[in-house]
Amino acid sequence: MCGRYYRRSDKQRIADHFKVRSNLSEFVLPDSDYNVAPTTFQPVIREARDTADREMVLMRWGLVPFFTKKLSDVKGISTINARAETVATSRSYREPFKRRRCIVPASGFYEWDAKTKQPYRFELSNGPPLAFAGLWDAWKEPKKSPQQVDTWLQSFTIITTDPNELVVHSRMPVIVRPSDYDRWLSRAECDPSHLPLDLLRPYPADEMEAHKAHPDVGNVRNNGPEMLDLPRNGA
Repeated sequence: MCGRYYRRSDKQRIADHFKVRSNLSEFVLPDSDYNVAPTTFQPVIREARDTADREMVLMRWGLVPFFTKKLSDVKGISTINARAETVATSRSYREPFKRRRCIVPASGFYEWDAKTKQPYRFELSNGPPLAFAGLWDAWKEPKKSPQQVDTWLQSFTIITTDPNELVVHSRMPVIVRPSDYDRWLSRAECDPSHLPLDLLRPYPADEMEAHKAHPDVGNVRNNGPEMLDLPRNGA
């Protein structure tokens, strides 16, 4: 499972890397976030419906399927991740996988060693941005009266796959290469056999690095650059 990640890039650096063309003048985003947790609102890159340009929007982490009757039906953190093996057939994800794929910008992600409980952070060698393969959906809150204005919630999930040799967990997030951004983000209709299932594979371990992270990263209230490393007196 990918249940925590971190971001060291501000909105402009994200936009430059992913070639986002949407207007960011009113896009409010902290310059960094060292302990991204489920149910928070995070930047997501997707292809715009009308222009096919890339746009950046804030979405809630933890996908709420469009057919959900009430928000409380989505329990806990069950939809923060989607398994690559079933993403094309799952009731919650098969429609988003067809035409609502997205990229979740990150600098790295955290996982915990099951035996020692030590958290580790994983990122690409030399620190370029990561692009998690994600799916998004839009859910309309049921109206309590005919006069009520439609209220929409946009949310996302991160797709996970088998881990590479470096990751100390049974799953890891799917990382999309820059050469595959266009194909992954495309909203064009295509034959089901041409959907990008082949991109849902582990990222090579030799292109990544791992470091012990601060034990306090397990608490979502702790959020600062010190989360990335052990305390000075740490082993």
